[in-house]
Amino acid sequence: MSVTARKSLAVTVGVLIVGVLIGVYVAFLTNGPTPYRVPVASAATASAPGSVDLTLETVGSVGPSLSPNPTWVSYLVRENGVFHRSTVWTLPANTLVHVTLYNFDSKTGLRNPFLAQARGLVGGTFGIDGKPTTVMNPDDASHTFAIPQMGVIVPIEGVSSSAKNTCGFAPCPMSTAHTTTTFTFRTGKAGHYRWQCFVPCAAGFFYGFGGPMQTIGYMDGYINVV
Repeated sequence: MSVTARKSLAVTVGVLIVGVLIGVYVAFLTNGPTPYRVPVASAATASAPGSVDLTLETVGSVGPSLSPNPTWVSYLVRENGVFHRSTVWTLPANTLVHVTLYNFDSKTGLRNPFLAQARGLVGGTFGIDGKPTTVMNPDDASHTFAIPQMGVIVPIEGVSSSAKNTCGFAPCPMSTAHTTTTFTFRTGKAGHYRWQCFVPCAAGFFYGFGGPMQTIGYMDGYINVV
C-alpha cells in the first residue's frame, strides 16, 4: 500500500471513530437513561374543563431502583399514583396546567437572584406549603422549574438543613421532610418545548452543571404540547 493510500485510510478511520464518539456523546446528553414518555391521560388528569393536573417530585438522589446513576439529582412525574423518572411529558394545547411539586432535596441557593422571582404564571403567584408568594429568598432555593419559550420560571424551596427524617433515595415517602410548591401556567399553541432546572445542583460535577443537569431524564426535558 502506498504512503498516500495509508494516509487516506488513516484519515477515514479517524473520521469514523470521531463520528461514533460524537454520536455516543449526543445520545448520552439527549437520552441518558431512556425517558418514559407519559401519555396525556396519565401524566395530566383532568380536574376541570380546560385544565389538567401535573404532579412532580424532585429528589437529591434518585436511588438504585430508578436509575443506573443512583446518586444523581432528578425530577420524577406521577402516573397512576406512582412516580417515574421521566422528564418528557405530553400536555394539551391552550390549557391550564395545575402543577403540584413535592421537593425532598436540600437548599442549594441561586447564583442568579433573577430566578427567585416567579414569572409566566396564571395569577402571577405560586404557593410554598400553601402560602401564596411571588418571590423567595434566593438562598432558600433548591431547584427551579423553567420553560424559557413559555416565559415560565418558578423557584423551588429546599428542605431545611435542620429537618429531621429526610429522604435518602427516591422514591421518597410523603412522611419524609419535603416542601410543596404549587402553581399554574397555560400551555399555548402546539409545539416542542424545552424545560429545565437552572440551579447548578449536580454534586461532584464541574460547577454543578454536568451529569444530571445536562441529561434528559433527570433535571431537564421536553413538553410536547399537542
